[in-house]
Amino acid sequence: MSEIRKFSSLVVDGNDRAPNRSMLRATGFKDEDFQKPQIGIVSTWSMLTPCNMHINELADKAVEGTDAAGGKGIIFGTITVADGISMGTEGMKYSLVSREVIADSVETVAGCEGFDGLVAVGGCDKNMPGCLIAMARLNRPSVFVYGGTILPGCYHGQNVDIVSVFEAVGKHAAQKISDHELKEIESCAIPGPGSCGGMYTANTMASAIEALGMSLPNSSMQIAVSREKELDCFNAGQAVLNLLKLGIKPRDILTKKAFENAITVVTALGGSTNAVLHLLAIADAVGVKLTLDDFTRVGKKAPVLADLKPSGRFVAAELAAIGGLLPLMKMLLDKGLLHGDCLTVTGKTVRENLANVKSYPAGQEIIRPFENPIKKEGHLVILYGNLASEGAVAKITGKEGLVFTGRAKVFDSEEAALKAILDGKVVKGDVVVVRYEGPRGGPGMREMLSPTSAIMGKGLGKDVALITDGRFSGGSHGFVVGHITPEAFNGGLLGIIKNGDTITIDAAKRQINLDLPAAEIKKRQKAWKQPKPRYTKGVLAKYAKLVTSASTGAVTDK
Repeated sequence: MSEIRKFSSLVVDGNDRAPNRSMLRATGFKDEDFQKPQIGIVSTWSMLTPCNMHINELADKAVEGTDAAGGKGIIFGTITVADGISMGTEGMKYSLVSREVIADSVETVAGCEGFDGLVAVGGCDKNMPGCLIAMARLNRPSVFVYGGTILPGCYHGQNVDIVSVFEAVGKHAAQKISDHELKEIESCAIPGPGSCGGMYTANTMASAIEALGMSLPNSSMQIAVSREKELDCFNAGQAVLNLLKLGIKPRDILTKKAFENAITVVTALGGSTNAVLHLLAIADAVGVKLTLDDFTRVGKKAPVLADLKPSGRFVAAELAAIGGLLPLMKMLLDKGLLHGDCLTVTGKTVRENLANVKSYPAGQEIIRPFENPIKKEGHLVILYGNLASEGAVAKITGKEGLVFTGRAKVFDSEEAALKAILDGKVVKGDVVVVRYEGPRGGPGMREMLSPTSAIMGKGLGKDVALITDGRFSGGSHGFVVGHITPEAFNGGLLGIIKNGDTITIDAAKRQINLDLPAAEIKKRQKAWKQPKPRYTKGVLAKYAKLVTSASTGAVTDK
């Protein structure tokens, strides 16, 4: 048994393993293949969503790279769900749950079949953290490949994407666009394969994983259907063999410093609040102590530099066209904001990977200079207060203002909130409260993209706030606060708010409070009763029983 065949040798070596080899011969193994390290190629392909519809072809390229480097690539599948399709429905409760199912399934297959290493190709949001959690648990040489970003659609000469459609629903409800215009936007926003095109959760997490060191350089900023992405997959197949020979495993790469690098890059990009949830979960899987307060600490040093959607002007495809993520990482490194000594899947450090990277072209407007940032400090603002004694996450780009005080409009589900917004019952000065949508209460912690987009489409983005124990799509923007913990189902103060109560969100002081006397709060808490679980059997019921607080990553394997 050689070190690079530490696991596969247990499955196929020796006369007593003849039955095992016999099964593998039917799948195409030749005599010489049994002496090669076996690499599991995780394909998240499905025709459920444009994010993943091309990944079967990319997985084939990863096999080619693995085989060319002297390994034996074996493709196996895991699930994906389509967030953009299930958004705003009961089905969206399965979205965050799917992260755990993906992690469990990848770990199960790789552990069972004795793979010596892994290459995972992921597209939609939960594929990425799910695969990383599995890689962290298994701790076998691994490389993650992002399936790539979608090209934007075009409507009347303007770039459009899935969030444009969600916001068009709000505009339609406000009678700002016609039925015909809504249909036109719907029909052109998604032109082909690839993940949602702004700095939403997929592009955010791909960038975070590259910053962590678990993807090859610039893997996160490539077009889904491109020669560069095919080459990225081929190279990943080769890279995992190099990691095997060098003995480099995920836990050598996924250090506390690496997570700080990821937070810095996500901040510079103005990325999704989901990065908080997922980085906490990946860190938990690898045994790194990462907390909400680390996001505050790192965010105080790191500026927002990228003018990317949803709150900015540009899409990820345009960032890819001017050089992708590497020049930004080089800027951050040169400014002393990245740990250059962190190891990566190239076998080299961050500093070595960035040594020869050229600057962005002169005149580009997508990435701002440090002297003129979008925001001087991070946009991922961790809030505490009586409404969030364990923390909450706000996405404050600076365009929304820093303080919002308003009267509560309370809803016990996303659907009820959305209906009220579209029906014109939410008005200037309201704080929309959407509760019982947390990890346990939902269960599943749905994303509030439909309500937040409706607010923006109605033209109320600066006049209405929304708070929830659910979470947000990376496409959400405006004055929004999610991940409120403790969640309402667990007795958090979110559960005792009444219509008309005053709520203050102060991003400068990092506070979110229900403005009631302590005696009144105590009286309401005493009267509050926990609702009955919404699911008592099946996946959602199991998840609700196992899941931890959003403040610790909403993980299920504690």
